[in-house]
Amino acid sequence: MLGESIEYITVLYQSGHDTISFSSRLNQTTSLKFPFSLLPNTRKKMAQHSLPLQLVRRLLLFLLLLLLLYCRPARQQQQISPVDLAALHQIKDRLTDIAASDFFSTWNFASPDPCSTFAGVTCSDDRTRVTTLTLGTGFSNSPGLAGSLSQSLSNLSELTQLILFPGLVTGPIPPELGILNSLRVVSLTKNRLTGPIPAAIFLLPNLHTLDLSYNQLTGQIPPDLSGLTNLKVLILASNRLSGELPHFPTDLLHLDLKYNGFSGWLPEKMPLSLRYLSASANEMWGPLNGLESLSELVFLDLSMNRFSGPIPFSLFRPSLSSMLLQRNNLSGGVPLSPPSSYGQGSIVDLSHNSLSGELSTVLAGVESLFLNNNRLIGTVPVEYINGVCRGSTKTLYLQHNFISGFPFGSGSDWPDSVSVCLSYNCMVPPVGITTCPASAAGPLSRPIYECSVFNNGSSVG
Repeated sequence: MLGESIEYITVLYQSGHDTISFSSRLNQTTSLKFPFSLLPNTRKKMAQHSLPLQLVRRLLLFLLLLLLLYCRPARQQQQISPVDLAALHQIKDRLTDIAASDFFSTWNFASPDPCSTFAGVTCSDDRTRVTTLTLGTGFSNSPGLAGSLSQSLSNLSELTQLILFPGLVTGPIPPELGILNSLRVVSLTKNRLTGPIPAAIFLLPNLHTLDLSYNQLTGQIPPDLSGLTNLKVLILASNRLSGELPHFPTDLLHLDLKYNGFSGWLPEKMPLSLRYLSASANEMWGPLNGLESLSELVFLDLSMNRFSGPIPFSLFRPSLSSMLLQRNNLSGGVPLSPPSSYGQGSIVDLSHNSLSGELSTVLAGVESLFLNNNRLIGTVPVEYINGVCRGSTKTLYLQHNFISGFPFGSGSDWPDSVSVCLSYNCMVPPVGITTCPASAAGPLSRPIYECSVFNNGSSVG
């Protein structure tokens, strides 16, 4: 009877007995005693089907109350695994809300269903195992959590996602995470985690995303990550990692290693699937040959390293809408190609290198173009001036080169939002068109002797 809806209950009166029988759709019958004998002439009147209306109403009300009390739906509910519940308890014991944060306010271990009531906890369909654990709210006004990560995380054996939002969590990443073979996402960003990245994490067979950025992690990455065939996103930016870059998985899409201490050359074979590559502000050197075949790249940032040699011509294409190679030791020139249809938001920064030769039109469609502090010579192609006048090129920095001409007509004009800097070249910039940053303050043009010596083959910078 328990759990059956009222509409499936049949009420029968057995003549000659003080009994009401309840029959469910499951053919289960339960009998309840009702004191008909206490009511005068009840049996007789019921037998004659002529009960008074008031008595019938009272009888029906009584029966309805019995039904509501006796036939309450019983909720069938699986209990969360005791192992998972104990792990959650130990995880909470190692962490605490920072002032003004109330993430753990819902973690009441007397709750009959933590899967429904615990913030950040998602369970399997049968509500017995924790599958996703998100620690912290992620709200911009929340300071996050403090404390350390518990080794008991490894007891959540069905966990597929582990996310720690920004806060003040310190200490090492538990090596025991390496036994959670179901893990697909590990994101522990913007805290104060220290020590090396456990090598076992790089062996997780289903790992799709690993984001450990903005911590204080040290040590090296294992030399070969090619076995992580499911890894698509690897973000280790802003730590204190060192050593040479490893061999990466062939299907990697997003690689962010900026602001570390990595050294050495780029791997000769980078994943052809890469769309995002950042290794800026490291200590890397060598040529950029490994980038030649990366036709899927849309974002490239290798700035502030010591890379040398020419820029592969294959990188000069509109689909690579962000190319940041400033502050290296790159040499050579830009390819002699027609203007490309770079779109809105495109940016190319090749400043502070040793690029030489005349400027071709290949970059004339870029919205923000930084070619300053190189060794470019000759006259700026008119396609760049046209882009500035149309407003499609909003920033054009050519200062500190050896440029000798800028064909800007006397009747030409461009929007106020455009910024053009031509100072310290082998020319006097047209009056009123130079809008340089504060870092470019100084003489408007180079001394004549520098220009003549350089054009004769010297290495004046």
